[in-house]
Amino acid sequence: MGYTDWFKKHAQKHKVIVAKLLSKNYSKEQIIDYFDFENMKREEKDFCPLYAKDKKCHDMESLNCYLCACPNFRFNDTGIEKVEEKTKFSFCSIDSKDGRVGVYGEKIHQDCSKCGVPHHRVFVEKHFDIAWEKMMKKCQYEAI
Repeated sequence: MGYTDWFKKHAQKHKVIVAKLLSKNYSKEQIIDYFDFENMKREEKDFCPLYAKDKKCHDMESLNCYLCACPNFRFNDTGIEKVEEKTKFSFCSIDSKDGRVGVYGEKIHQDCSKCGVPHHRVFVEKHFDIAWEKMMKKCQYEAI
């Protein structure tokens, strides 16, 4: 599955959960609380395949799943640019010190596995929007 397909499917799952919470008159704070990893693995087992393994995507004590992906991530499924005969498909727009570039054969992808930026509650609060797609709108990058 490419980035675009994942984003579309994830946006739909996110929308369903948020609509359910809004129908119960949840506030912004309650919605963010609901997306806490411990609650999500109990209440929304199909949201993330890691929930079934009781495994977090990032090694951090308090992980919030509201964003799941990062608004600083940029991608293009057909490639962004050629780098020494390899194709770059993704990168971090803020060049996070905790991120790294992963080279996999002829493909270059951003590796965010050591960066927990989008999973901190303060970050979620700062970038919060009911529409996940709106928060993530800059992620789909036009190739140069």
